[in-house]
Amino acid sequence: MTAADPAPHPEARLGLVTGATGYVGGEVVGVLVERGWRVRVLSRSADKVRQAEWGDAVVDGVAGPGQVEVVEGDASSPEDLATALRDVDVAWYLLHSMGDGDDFQDEERSMAEAFATAAREAAVSRIVYLGGLHPEGEELSEHLASRVEVGEILLGSGVPTAALQAGVVLGDGSQSFVMLRHLAERLPGAIAPGWLRNEIAPIAVDDALHYLVAAADLAPDVNRTFDIAGPDVVSYADMMKRYARALGLGPRVVLTAPVTTPRAAARWIGLVTPVDHELAKPLVGSLLHDTVASEHDLADLVGEPAGGATGFEEAVRRAARGSDTRRWRRTLTWTGAAVTATAVVGSLVTDPTSRWYRRLSKPSWQPPSWAFPVAWTALYADIALVSALSIADLQETSREDEARAYAAALGTNLVLNAGWSALFFGAKQLRLSTVEAVALAASSADLVRRAARVSPEKGVALAPYAAWTTFAAALTAEITRRNA
Repeated sequence: MTAADPAPHPEARLGLVTGATGYVGGEVVGVLVERGWRVRVLSRSADKVRQAEWGDAVVDGVAGPGQVEVVEGDASSPEDLATALRDVDVAWYLLHSMGDGDDFQDEERSMAEAFATAAREAAVSRIVYLGGLHPEGEELSEHLASRVEVGEILLGSGVPTAALQAGVVLGDGSQSFVMLRHLAERLPGAIAPGWLRNEIAPIAVDDALHYLVAAADLAPDVNRTFDIAGPDVVSYADMMKRYARALGLGPRVVLTAPVTTPRAAARWIGLVTPVDHELAKPLVGSLLHDTVASEHDLADLVGEPAGGATGFEEAVRRAARGSDTRRWRRTLTWTGAAVTATAVVGSLVTDPTSRWYRRLSKPSWQPPSWAFPVAWTALYADIALVSALSIADLQETSREDEARAYAAALGTNLVLNAGWSALFFGAKQLRLSTVEAVALAASSADLVRRAARVSPEKGVALAPYAAWTTFAAALTAEITRRNA
């Protein structure tokens, strides 16, 4: 756990942290524990809380200085909130819905109102909230607008509130950073929507933690929003380029396209990164506007982080520390090599101009001969890319067994792929090649299933391969029947 100011607080105050099993909430708990706070967390699962990095600080019963106690409950329950907020000095409200249902805004509003009421009744001395940077006077995305509304509810609670507003948080567990990292690592170039040129003021997670914790000591009469941001103002496209440069990944080229919907962009992110498209939607929504700080008043009141604000390059190097930033490159290299070897073997034994093949009776629905190399070239590229994305994502999310199983399934599929050409064109075994084609189609469908379990977008991207091999199996069977 990192902290900008590690000196413990002289008094063992009691702080409540909601959202403690999330990334930012968990980091806040860690800093408070280091500084000797008595920490209480409200969570549906005490077992999940104990799995955090600071899980060994969790105690049964009442927490002492540097310890954590757990109230199992629901943040939408007035009874659970009353229990969680009893005797609390400062409460951190770090709950955000990343869902996309029609009622998520109603749920966020209802939870914020219940929390505001319970905090006022419990005589909490301060609420600290983290929302999103946003421009004034523009129509905001649903998620960003909801976060603004939550801040307004807490500010109107009657409890002094510091509603901090941040843009992209650069930290290893931040979904915004995970998305940025994998887009920059996996795309040597991209044609992106024009709004990726909007200005953004990202902030290092250590700096965000400094302000979130220091806001607890604001004077009782302070009840307002605060913008928090790092020293750099860049576009998202430039963040991709600067990330790659900072990590030594080579140049990145990002061109802008006039029209790309946020929903389509979220699906694209679900395909090329480990970030689920449902999580990507609110992240994309925050990029539709310039998100820069209009003031830095909180730094004037509580001081800057130790050593000053963290620059973008240093922030991403810290966040990427311990990550395998070359994993994707290695994975694509070996899947590409395996697929290329399969294509070479298949092409060496395939001879559609041979007298034997030309004399075979073929159905009228067989594609022209020129279509096969065109289709297979595209499909081989599809197999290599989607398989590399799937295996790399499984490894990134610590699903190593599934990654090995996918790699084994891919190897089996490629052997069947090359074997069909050898049986049909090389050995001229029509019946055996039909059996092989059916096995290849089944293996291809299984590969699509495995890719779809990683993300639906990957399954859709690989589906043409399964469709083509199914068609090829039907075609092989028909040629075998005609030439029995």
